[in-house]
Amino acid sequence: MEPIPPTRIQLCGRLVVELRGRRVDGALPSRQGRLLFAYLALNRGRAIARDELTDALWPEAMPTAAPAALTVLLSKLRATVGPEVLRGRGDVTLSLPEAARVDVEDAFAGVHEAESAVALGEWRRAWGPALRAQFIAGRRLLPEHEAPWIDEWRRRLDDVLEHSLEAYAAACLGIGGTELAGAERAARRLVALAPLRESGYRLLMDTLAAQGNVGEAMRVYDTARTTLREELGLAPGPAIQEAHARLLDQATTR
Repeated sequence: MEPIPPTRIQLCGRLVVELRGRRVDGALPSRQGRLLFAYLALNRGRAIARDELTDALWPEAMPTAAPAALTVLLSKLRATVGPEVLRGRGDVTLSLPEAARVDVEDAFAGVHEAESAVALGEWRRAWGPALRAQFIAGRRLLPEHEAPWIDEWRRRLDDVLEHSLEAYAAACLGIGGTELAGAERAARRLVALAPLRESGYRLLMDTLAAQGNVGEAMRVYDTARTTLREELGLAPGPAIQEAHARLLDQATTR
């Protein structure tokens, strides 16, 4: 059986559109055409009304000729990707092959798979999906565009990045050995991105302790305690307190 040519869409970072092995991103009609395709890709499989598409393309000041401009854009886009991909005249649907890969979808699926594996203590199964999710979510979604709906998707991807860093750090810590360096890098990045997220401090403390750096781990605890008190008026939660207790035990048995 002939292998099926790949269909993949990259929306984070540089826009890449490959339909059945054919690159078409360079042929998308103008900046607005790329934005239109991106919106359809993020909502693929759903019939989208034209009013919704005009709101997405012109969120602030919609020109009086917006309906006609949308019609032209859809016509050009359909000519580029094919009528079997862009379906419908009233409501519009982006229909991709079953095996199509959209990077944003891969990020959400990856972090879900990674967190499920971490919950079961299956560290090696969590490692790959967590790394894949953080690579995708770490790139800026549609960097050449700005719109309220893009901001919402970016916030969702920021959340994916934090969760994937946490899952990756936990996986690397669980595997141990040479992966401890990866756990430390991920935990430090998580603390920098989300300084009020207690899990980042706990993972960093445990990782440093696993590398024998108990003193540095104690300093991370002090940073967490100070940050939480000054920003929220709270003491560290049970997870950090338990990690601190393990550090004290480790320090007294050295």
